[in-house]
Amino acid sequence: MNCRHCQHPLQHVFLDLGFAPPSNAYLSEAELGKPERYYPLKLFVCEHCWLVQTEDYAQADELFSPDYAYFSSTSSSWLEHASRYTTMIASRLGLNSNSLVIEVAANDGYLLRNFVSAGIPCLGIEPTDSTAAAAEKLGIPVLREFFGKSLAQRLVYEGKQADLILGNNVYAHVPDINDFTAGIKSALKPGGTVTLEFPHLMRLLEHTQFDTVYHEHFSYLSLYSANRIFASAGLRIYDVEELPTHGGSLRIYGCHADDSRDTSTAVANLLAEENHRGMQNLEVYRQFQARAERVKDDLLLFLIEQKRAGKKVAGYGAAAKGCTLLNYAGIKPDLLPYVCDAALSKQGKYLPGTHVPILSPDALRERKPDIILILPWNIKAEVMQQMADIREWGGKFAVAVPEIREF
Repeated sequence: MNCRHCQHPLQHVFLDLGFAPPSNAYLSEAELGKPERYYPLKLFVCEHCWLVQTEDYAQADELFSPDYAYFSSTSSSWLEHASRYTTMIASRLGLNSNSLVIEVAANDGYLLRNFVSAGIPCLGIEPTDSTAAAAEKLGIPVLREFFGKSLAQRLVYEGKQADLILGNNVYAHVPDINDFTAGIKSALKPGGTVTLEFPHLMRLLEHTQFDTVYHEHFSYLSLYSANRIFASAGLRIYDVEELPTHGGSLRIYGCHADDSRDTSTAVANLLAEENHRGMQNLEVYRQFQARAERVKDDLLLFLIEQKRAGKKVAGYGAAAKGCTLLNYAGIKPDLLPYVCDAALSKQGKYLPGTHVPILSPDALRERKPDIILILPWNIKAEVMQQMADIREWGGKFAVAVPEIREF
């Protein structure tokens, strides 16, 4: 296999999590007795451009099915994040009724609805029917396609170059990152801005966030690797922000390479920090497998101890993070009888691979578990606030990453 960006041969395994089903391939009860599709879940690091990437097996159309069950609007904190971004970027770029905003991976309209309310024309690109239909109900025009250079050129032909192209948690999800970036270059007006948010590889390394690895995440990006990919497409990263979302993300601001805007000192500073942390050094990546194994072993030991002590444990959040963690650890309903999730699209289904049933959060108050294991640790504060009444029956919260902790 060659690097998806620079085509350099990939020789260094960063992380091997065995085999796993696609993390969002939730099962109905009728599907429990049928075979599931598993793929190797292995990451390589390219020692030439330092892009971390999954092994090539699964295809995008197999991972992002028409009934894709992830709806961004389920998380109140994510809705607030989107609202704050809209207000900030509209002011910073001077967007108005004569502007055009294009969001790639618009999901259920969680963000673009803010532009609709502000009277700023927008267009969503969203290939999954279930979420695109939800966005359309909010009055958002949606193209149900995968974004790339071909679609971008069609938009240009139709006179739809954008003042702002944005993509939150999509850059890591595209199998052909070069084609995707070339599409941004084509669809972006002269003087326009692209902002992309994605989990920061530096934080994954720092906090042992191996559960953010799943097939839908084809790439794991540092600012260094993103900068190289942008430059090769004739784009330039002119600013960057570090965000707390998803355990530590980057929001990069890009423009055409010949744009007159200066590059912020924040870009050089963060590139220097990545280099200082050894992110262009193979040794950092070679050490990671043992750290992931320790988290897995500690979680298994914790759940076994709770079971032997007669404690009831439930999970919260049927998110991709949890699917990766539970499948890697081989955890089944005997150790984690059920997981609760607020998304109606997931309730009544089962987690892929582990077959742990997904229930409504109401089940927690009915069954009163002793411990609620929060699988999407990035929204731990939100979950603990929503479920604060578990203290009434002496319940506790726990997370497994980066280490077992009880609250």
